Amino acid sequence: MTVHSLQNIHINLPIFKYNIKQIDVHFVQEKLYSFFVEIVNKYAPEDVLIEFKSVFLDCLVLKQLDLTIGIYDVFIDNEQNFRNTLKRCCYILVNNWESNRKHKYTQALIELIDNYKSSAIDYKYKKITIFQTWLDNFIQSQDFQELKLFAYKNENKADGHWVNRYTSYLLAAQVVDKKNPKEQKEAAKKASKQLKDKFKFELAMYVARSQSNASSKTRYRNPSVLGDDILRLIKAIIVRRGVFSYDNIANIFIKQTQNQTFKDFKESLVKYLIFSVQQPKFVETLQQQLSEKLLIWKAECNDVIINKYLLLRTCNRMIDFLTTENSVQPSSLFVLLLSQGHPLTLVIVLLKIILICKHSRSHLESRIAHLIRYYDRYSEAECQWFINFIEIFNITFAIYAENVEYNLIKVEETEKAHEVEFDPNAYRVFSQLKR
Repeated sequence: MTVHSLQNIHINLPIFKYNIKQIDVHFVQEKLYSFFVEIVNKYAPEDVLIEFKSVFLDCLVLKQLDLTIGIYDVFIDNEQNFRNTLKRCCYILVNNWESNRKHKYTQALIELIDNYKSSAIDYKYKKITIFQTWLDNFIQSQDFQELKLFAYKNENKADGHWVNRYTSYLLAAQVVDKKNPKEQKEAAKKASKQLKDKFKFELAMYVARSQSNASSKTRYRNPSVLGDDILRLIKAIIVRRGVFSYDNIANIFIKQTQNQTFKDFKESLVKYLIFSVQQPKFVETLQQQLSEKLLIWKAECNDVIINKYLLLRTCNRMIDFLTTENSVQPSSLFVLLLSQGHPLTLVIVLLKIILICKHSRSHLESRIAHLIRYYDRYSEAECQWFINFIEIFNITFAIYAENVEYNLIKVEETEKAHEVEFDPNAYRVFSQLKR
């Protein structure tokens, strides 16, 4: 398809020539979306980028008053409407290109917008100046920062800001944001899953290779920043098996609370979350804080028998208590628990919530994203304790909440047969796909 032939079908919206007062903005938006859906499925990405540039960028550098400024005139006096339209058009292209593994064109689109520079306009061109400001504002916005995640999600994370290592959570947060267009949610869901699958695979391969004397330890890199301690951590996470496994305890809890009233369920939930936690101070803090917050929450439903809706709402609320209650700052309980120096214990508590309500995982990941955004103002050295928490969270959920099963196999006896303390050096970790 040639550029010339594309220009022949360019938008195909003679409505731009109508009186502004007669324009139905919603109609123009839908025509624009349909146009980009059509060309992204039919034509070469290079030509689609040319059309995008023609619609949103070229018209802002015109020097003659008698020439139209195109799509911008439709949104006169409504910058937010324009931004929403531009954003959705971008994601129509990104969703298609990412699904078809044309990742370099997503990068090209981001660079096309990012490299836009407002040109100096004579005061007579006030309208164009206003519209240039709209585009400048978009480039400086959180919306554009979210778009850039797709362009650079596969780049080497070691050279950038520490937050880049946790892009999968930032993408997951886009999926549950109701303000985002469906194309963005679809693209974010796919991209987040790709990154989590990549981490899961690299973790399994690293574990296998690092324990093998016959294989090169450098073939698969350690996907975490925990260094050589990662194997000891994994062994500590999966040591619980049999009747005391986290999965088994969760199943028992679900069965035992099926017919409880909501009030009784909330009390049982707190007991379930602190069950087998061995740090007394952590247990005391968690029990006191959660009981105070949870037992008064939705008291009007206390006599209702627990159901799936209440289970989901309650688990989401518990996640809020343990991470962030306002989607901006960490909760006081989150800071307090981590200040006691037990990040693995807090991660296990969050895991136990997901094991009884898997539908809460998207909510949990969005809350983790909010925490990451809060701490990204700090250097890696300044928030190492938080990064340590995220790393442990990554590994724990890769082990328990995905489709890879990790098992411990004892390969040597300890010196004392009666020794009950867990010795990680006596075990090896094996991983396999769950069937």
